[in-house]
This record gives sequence, C-alpha cells and structure tokens, in this order.
Amino acid sequence: MNGRILALAGGVGGARLAHGLAHRLPAERLAVVVNTGDDFEHLGLAISPDIDTVVYTLAGLADRARGWGRAEETWHFMQTLRELGGDDWFNLGDRDLALHVLRGECLRRGQTLEAVTVLLAARMGVSVAVAPMSSHPVRTRIATAAGELAFQDYFVRLRCEPSVQAIRYEGAQAAQPSALLADCMADSALAAVIVCPSNPWLSIGPMLAMPCLDAWLKQAVRPPVVAVSPIIAGAAVKGPAARIMADLGLAVSVLGVADFYGNRVDGWVIDAADAALAPALRSRGQAVFITDALMRDEADRARLAAEVLDFAGSIAARRAFDPRP
Repeated sequence: MNGRILALAGGVGGARLAHGLAHRLPAERLAVVVNTGDDFEHLGLAISPDIDTVVYTLAGLADRARGWGRAEETWHFMQTLRELGGDDWFNLGDRDLALHVLRGECLRRGQTLEAVTVLLAARMGVSVAVAPMSSHPVRTRIATAAGELAFQDYFVRLRCEPSVQAIRYEGAQAAQPSALLADCMADSALAAVIVCPSNPWLSIGPMLAMPCLDAWLKQAVRPPVVAVSPIIAGAAVKGPAARIMADLGLAVSVLGVADFYGNRVDGWVIDAADAALAPALRSRGQAVFITDALMRDEADRARLAAEVLDFAGSIAARRAFDPRP
C-alpha cells in the first residue's frame, strides 16, 4: 500500500500506536494529527497534554511507566509550589515545564499552535509530521451532576469521579483544520486513515466534532478508515473510557465505540478477547481483524502497527476490485 497514512491520535494509547506506525513507515509517509480538546492554560502556561504525550513518545522521551510526561523527570517545581500554597493539582515536571514555557512564549508572539508544535517536535528529533487537529481553540466540556466542568477539572482535579451526563466540544464548529490535516484530506493519494486506540469521547470526539473532518470521513469516496478498539473485554486499556460509556448508558464494548464512530469507519481491529463481537460488526458492513490488540512494549506497538497497515491495505484492495460504496 503506497501513499501517506493519516493517524488520528490522542492520549497514551494513540501515542503508542503512532510510535509503532513511525517504526513501520518512512517518515514522509506518516502524518499524525492530535487532539487539542484537553488543552488549557494553567499557572500562566500553555499546556497541550495530548500533543506532548504524542511528541514525547515519538521522540523516545516519554516516561514508560506513567505513559505521559518525560522520562527521568524531577519534581522540584511541584514540591516548592506545594510548599508555597500554590495550585498543585496538575503535576508539571521540571523538564516538562520548559516545553510549556516555550510554547506559551511562541503563541504570545503570534505563532500558531501548529507552527509551535512542528518546531518543538523537530527540535526533539521527531521526523514524522505531527500537528494539532486545529490551531483554533477547541475545548472539551463535561456536563456532570455537579455542573459543567472544564476537561482537566474533571479528568485530573476531580479524578473522573463525577458521573458524566453529556460532553460537548466548545469551539469545534468554528475550528478550521490544521494545514497538515487539510493537506491530508485533499491528498488524492492518501492511502488510509488510522483511528488510534484513544479515548473515543475525550481524544477522538473533539476531532470528529469539527465539521470539515466529520463531513470528509462520511464521504462515500475516501481512503479506508480503520479504527483500533480502545476497549478490550469490557474495559478500557487505560483511562476513563469504559466509565464514561457506562455513565452515558452505552454498551461498554467495541460495539459501543462503533455506534459512536458510525459510518466514518470501514474496518475494526479488535482483541481476541472480543472475537465473539466480530459478527455484529460485520453485520454493519464493517470489516474486522482479530489480533492481540494490547501494546505491552515497543515490539507490540510495531507488530500491531504492521497488522493495522496490512488490514487497511486489504480493505483498499477489495475496494479496487469492487469500487461500489
């Protein structure tokens, strides 16, 4: 399968698969577009958690145990902030601080979030193209019984404890795609879109809420779209996806995620533990590939990435044989 691959990613799971794809593809053939719905300003700093997780992971700098933040991090800033009675609910490592400070400085000088991301990723040695979904602000807001919360208040400060009633993506309707995303959508040679195993509502949902991307993914004629399920055997590999699904009254399985993504997806990569759900997915006209979908280490990332690419290629080959939508 020739042509570029567009990966939609956010969070630890998305970063890990993007890392696997980067090992399997030449740098010029991979574009990683990242969620910005959880971006926020904290202590005067411009923080983009999903972008940073993806960039650190691609650069080989991520803390492998936590999955986020930098390896060999120290926490003197947080310790001193706590001693001074500062707002310490969001952890910022000493190494990590430099990135947020420089990002904020660049933004204040008028650079776009995309330009800053491209610059900093390159300086950290990332060779593949990485960009935010948009340089326009999109903010995930969580409606709970305690009222509407900014994403980081729900996710970090309150540790996902309030029951989720609804989710909205403030600013998404007006957000224009980043140059990288726009270029991929206009690329007639784009080979496939990979929806990484990121939280569907918190990392992929903000992207799908952008009308430009939503309309493009729903077109009858577009590259194959393959999604890797972030739910295995009724549980999220990492993060609150399963709890959010239960709160919203959805089936806590790949079927619940498939309902959310709808006809934007042509094929599903699911874990062997969920093989019994494959017929239900196929009955919707979606192809299914069953494998070990858990990424325990870098070898797993590369293996799963290869399987995902081969699966997308098989869907493209079937389309070439029978081009009917």
